[in-house]
Amino acid sequence: MKCRSVWYIRPMRSHADPAEERPGARGKLLARKQEFVRDAIWTAAIDLFQKKGFDETTVEDIVEAAGTSRRTFFRYFESKRDLIAQPVATYGASITKAIESCPVSRSSPALFRHVVLEVARATVSDARMRQVMGVAAKYPAAREAQLSRVAEVQDRLAAAFRPRVHDDFGAHVLAGLTLSALSLTYRFWFSRGKKDIDSAVEQVFRELSRVIGEE
Repeated sequence: MKCRSVWYIRPMRSHADPAEERPGARGKLLARKQEFVRDAIWTAAIDLFQKKGFDETTVEDIVEAAGTSRRTFFRYFESKRDLIAQPVATYGASITKAIESCPVSRSSPALFRHVVLEVARATVSDARMRQVMGVAAKYPAAREAQLSRVAEVQDRLAAAFRPRVHDDFGAHVLAGLTLSALSLTYRFWFSRGKKDIDSAVEQVFRELSRVIGEE
């Protein structure tokens, strides 16, 4: 019945808003709808993972909470492991943005510190990302699912670092160090009861300096 209602009122909306009838408008509307459905499924899943547990939550639980169907779920995600790993791609985009925002005059160590601090601050300020981090910290299966996507993120970061360090191997080293430093920062931050993220970053850099030297 809902579909019939939508199609019934569409001519009236078309008269009020001719833009929807322009070429490409229907495709954009469909894309927005798909994004809305995808976000609804993802949000419902993260809430369930946090409240019920990642291992205990089923796809049936997720689609019921999202008000959709299994068929729709599998249109967007291969599994709940795939779903919990989705933020890794967004995470890679955030790190790339932080790399590009750093002045080109900065040295590699200064660039490294800038990226880790900026990304750590942005991540913990996002309530949803904090939820995802909490789930990954508690459930090994969720953490493993996210780690399965790290290699592609590291390649993306190496590509972003390459113009700054002018060396392919150095870019990969810097990308790997950045991901490791961020992972250690979040672990320390959680262990300290989610206190000041800046102090967690500084603690990680102090340990790095102690272990491998200031250079």
